[in-house]
Amino acid sequence: MTSRKIISEFTLEPGTGKAIELLKGQILRVEQVEGGQCADFNCFNLHDYKEFMHCGRTRTVHGFHPTKGTFMWSAPPRERAMLYILEDTVGQNDVLFPRCSAYVYEASYGFAVHTNCHDIQAEAQREYGLTPDDVHDLLQPVHVHRRRRGRPCLHDPANDKTWRPCRPAGADDVLAVPNVCGADVMKTSNFALKPLKLTVFAATAADLAQVPKTPTLASQRTPKDFKNSVIKTDRPLRRDPAYKPEFPNTPIVVSDLPIALTPDELAMFDAVKRRDIYGDDDAAALRDLLFSWWEERFLQAHAGAPSIESK
Repeated sequence: MTSRKIISEFTLEPGTGKAIELLKGQILRVEQVEGGQCADFNCFNLHDYKEFMHCGRTRTVHGFHPTKGTFMWSAPPRERAMLYILEDTVGQNDVLFPRCSAYVYEASYGFAVHTNCHDIQAEAQREYGLTPDDVHDLLQPVHVHRRRRGRPCLHDPANDKTWRPCRPAGADDVLAVPNVCGADVMKTSNFALKPLKLTVFAATAADLAQVPKTPTLASQRTPKDFKNSVIKTDRPLRRDPAYKPEFPNTPIVVSDLPIALTPDELAMFDAVKRRDIYGDDDAAALRDLLFSWWEERFLQAHAGAPSIESK
């Protein structure tokens, strides 16, 4: 592959983060300087901060551990691919475990003062006028989450790894905000805080060719589609006395659809229908079978979004 042109380089010291403008055709590499250091990562639409990477939507599409070949998605009603993970030698990225905070260290450890992911993120993004309330759940490269006795827990992170998100064609420019995780009393970073290296590259044509195209759908709405697109400038919530509900897709109409089953089909249906849930309601039991089959057949694609899969 043609060598990439370096645009900028940064070293994140423990307890710090950096807000970086990542523009069209650019790649950000997050790299461990010493092994076993967890990173945190957030991003915002550079031109509209109300659109940001959403762990819940990313988790729904790609699972708990997004890796090479997956996207970072924004929240409804936008639901757009903001960044693409071009390379991942980590294999331990997490969108399930929440960011640590000052409260966690005071409540759990008794520390009135301690480095933490929320405060580091808040300070890094303050350079662009964002507040601590604008910090949201993080994607955590070089972080592994497991379950123990039904509860989430942390395990040792990977060593000497790199992670490269790339801004996909067609997406808006983003403000990327990586930081060094502030947890040194957890397994998150092997009980120590170490630097991270950040490098912004100009993507090559070969890099950009790896990024799948994503669909543009009518359901991906932007502020011009909102009934109320004005961002509140005051804190209290007050009822609008002129408000009249206009819920979309209502009223919901339910229609009967007769389904004819042969004797053999009826016997198969009787053998598998969920009587424990639906009792004698055969219509509900058949609806369950149909949609459960459809979900297994069409919603288990590699990327979790069949419309962006290669045909």
